[in-house]
Amino acid sequence: MNKKLINLGFSERFLQESTFHGGLYLGRVVAQYKDLYNVATEKSEVLSQISGKLRYSSDESSDYPAVGDFVMVDREDEQHGNAIIHKILTRKSLFVRRAAGTSHDVQVVAANIDTIFICMSLNHDFNLRRLERYLSIAWDSGAVPVVILTKSDLCNDLPERLTEIQSVATGVDIVVTSSMTEDGYHAILKYISPGLTVAFIGSSGVGKSTLINRLLGENAMETREIRKDDKGKHTTTRRELIVIPSGGAVIDTPGMREIGAESVNLVKTFADIDEFAERCRFKDCLHENEPGCAVKKAIEEGLITQERLQNYKKLKREAKYEGLNSREIEKEKITEMFTEFGGIKNARDYMKSKNKK
Repeated sequence: MNKKLINLGFSERFLQESTFHGGLYLGRVVAQYKDLYNVATEKSEVLSQISGKLRYSSDESSDYPAVGDFVMVDREDEQHGNAIIHKILTRKSLFVRRAAGTSHDVQVVAANIDTIFICMSLNHDFNLRRLERYLSIAWDSGAVPVVILTKSDLCNDLPERLTEIQSVATGVDIVVTSSMTEDGYHAILKYISPGLTVAFIGSSGVGKSTLINRLLGENAMETREIRKDDKGKHTTTRRELIVIPSGGAVIDTPGMREIGAESVNLVKTFADIDEFAERCRFKDCLHENEPGCAVKKAIEEGLITQERLQNYKKLKREAKYEGLNSREIEKEKITEMFTEFGGIKNARDYMKSKNKK
């Protein structure tokens, strides 16, 4: 496999799956422009559109190609017009949010990512509850979250901030960066290497584009000065996958201050609350006024905060997991996965019949 393919994130797993689609070429979606896609192949980048069959079989927004997807196209150059995308290969990870104007459909933010950089600036954007939301969604995507703290030069109480973040981001790496010095981004380099894809997410103006420019060694991404009220301006208007000269690829995403929690992993994000909940007297404890509530006791002892518990309940309501414990949530998610097969038993029968063929 040549260096270009490795940097684009191509792996043996996708190369093997592509062999089932003879006569087509493997590519990766690096940018999207409404109904058109820029697809990078082994030879070049080609402007592409989806086939009529793929469009007809796509019931939801998430069924369409997204930045980061590995796809099968009918050509490797534009000599005879736009390429046609015939197939989206199986995604290994998926980061989604609610589609605009809908109550149930989801939109793919990025696909096939290895690491999600959750960027949060150490100014007025600092918000632990929003970080918990991002962590819940990041863990559920299948990628590994890393908290990237930007604009550390604007923070006068860094040790205190780090302690607060560590209390809600258990087991997650936390990296402090600054845009004021040339080497202020070096700490994130160990997460970016050939064959890996990193997605940057975070509110508008937290410095995602500035970090990417540092990685590229040029001002490829537009940035804007911070406003007088210490809030950033939105700069990125579309998602784009960019190959880093030193190896690896990054995906920049539009700022998302409010992001839905339709697909979350609360077990990893709120493991401390679940651990205390196991000690409650009643298995269906709501952690409100029930006697023998270990969660309320933990709050009284300062082990967790009331705000963290309230955010946990809020995310459970958004994800329709209200009243369920962690085991029941995982069972519910598995059940949802097999709904289209009419249940787990039918899914097993389906797989057996496929294997026989």
